[in-house]
Amino acid sequence: MNQQHLPKPHQPLVTHIFTADPSAHVYEGKIYIYPSHDLDHDEPSNDNGDQYKMEDYHVLSMDNFDSPVVDHGEALHLRDIPWASKQLWAPDAAYKNNTYYLFFPARDHDDIFRLGVATSDSPAGPFTPQPNYMEGSFSIDPAVLVDDDNQSYIYFGGLWGGQLEKWQTGSFVPDAEGPAPDQPALGPQVALLSDDMLSFQDKPVEISIVDEDGNPILAGDEERRYFEGPWMHKYNGYYYLSYSTGSTHKLVYAIGKNPMGPFTFKGEILSPVIGWTTHHSIVQVEDKWYLFYHDSSLSEGVNHKRCVKYSELKYNEDGTIQKINPYPDAE
Repeated sequence: MNQQHLPKPHQPLVTHIFTADPSAHVYEGKIYIYPSHDLDHDEPSNDNGDQYKMEDYHVLSMDNFDSPVVDHGEALHLRDIPWASKQLWAPDAAYKNNTYYLFFPARDHDDIFRLGVATSDSPAGPFTPQPNYMEGSFSIDPAVLVDDDNQSYIYFGGLWGGQLEKWQTGSFVPDAEGPAPDQPALGPQVALLSDDMLSFQDKPVEISIVDEDGNPILAGDEERRYFEGPWMHKYNGYYYLSYSTGSTHKLVYAIGKNPMGPFTFKGEILSPVIGWTTHHSIVQVEDKWYLFYHDSSLSEGVNHKRCVKYSELKYNEDGTIQKINPYPDAE
């Protein structure tokens, strides 16, 4: 285990490795963060995301925001996943059935992104992967909600390198493009999980994200349309779907009364950060809420060498989220 300095808002949680895509949860009275682990290499970037060559996952934890961050070491490696060929991208974790689950995307041996799941009896891992990917899964960025009634939902999907637009027909079309700018944008996918959390109960369905008038957000509306990185949390009886806009580099959110949608767009959570990608999670710790996110400040702007950070997140009385500036010291 590698113990780090005390965490501070808007500062890297760890600096000995590059981390991104933080999925934060409270387990056993501690804060656990499940990030992806960026490799330290100098290859060029492209829109397919080939520069994101991650091969393993580390689990981070801290007792609270006044205690050191602990790196629990390698929790899962590509070599141990029979169906996967490369690119262990953004994961999420869940707890149910007295078991900890790690959900993750990777390319299979046909170069198609799928979702896998691994299990552990400890929130820190190590995790043992299932031998095959989840049947019916595709694309990237799994996020899991275990609802108050114990029903579990998995949300996923990402454009471009994440291949979401290639599944519009229900099967993989390698050269498929996304909708025209004046057509409804592609939403994330959602599926009910089986009771054992290892498979889908039904086929995934697309989530509808609409404006205040009930009209679908259009594909050309890059300030609001879904790109990748879904996250689901509940607050005051509402489901909050938050996500990245990708090309406009914002974290935004929409709310609804049903975990499967539709969701009404509400606004921006986090302004653009240093680096192209933005990916996050939102978690309640005792009586406060926190946003975990990443940027590329640790590598001075290299897109695939990122660092995980956090900030307190605050709500207005009407349930809307107060926009966060990732660089308050620069004001």
